[in-house]
Amino acid sequence: MRKIGLLGGMSWQSSIEYERAINQIIADRLGGTASADLLIRSFNFAEVEALQAAGDWAACADLLATAAISLETAGAEAIAICTNTMHNVADSVEQRLTVPLLHIADATGEAALAKGLECVSLFGTRFTMEMPFLRQRLESKFGLRVITPDNDQRAEIHRVIYQELVQGRFLDESRDFVLGVMRQQLDQGAQGIIAGCTEIEQLVTPSMFEQNVGAPYFPTAALHARAIAHWSLGD
Repeated sequence: MRKIGLLGGMSWQSSIEYERAINQIIADRLGGTASADLLIRSFNFAEVEALQAAGDWAACADLLATAAISLETAGAEAIAICTNTMHNVADSVEQRLTVPLLHIADATGEAALAKGLECVSLFGTRFTMEMPFLRQRLESKFGLRVITPDNDQRAEIHRVIYQELVQGRFLDESRDFVLGVMRQQLDQGAQGIIAGCTEIEQLVTPSMFEQNVGAPYFPTAALHARAIAHWSLGD
């Protein structure tokens, strides 16, 4: 089994789900008392959020790269950033490593292609929906067309993530709103929905989505965690 370095705590609601999913896959595969070989750096998300809000992505890149280098020095054979939004600095982090960075968009793109889709709608923070770091990779590497909700909807989804979900508040009215926007996006040409935020995956679980919408659904953190576990196993 190969050792993985995880950059988490952005938010902790997210990285706990990563650890749970990775360890479950390892346990299912190897049996007995087996669990994943992980090195974890969990950040104070309040500090990260302040840098995001200020648009200081250079400082975000330095923060994550420094931590990633420390994990590599400690023996990590690959690094994973356990959040969609901070993949905005993934390239900068990767350039400073000598081990692979396992990118969240790759697991998602492969899953969408396996379903034969051409157009998907991306849900996440405003950074994820409006900045190019995920969309461009999905488009250039996997040939997908990526659309997003409209401006007002993006603003409300962002508010729900930062003011509710990352604080552990999962409200029925917010779930209903997000599900409604997802249905609209399918009516507007999307063939599937990308939950590009771990907390969105927790608000609208795959089973909830199946019951209420019924289209292909791509929970990025779950897909990323599965890819990380399989890489650790040498698949």
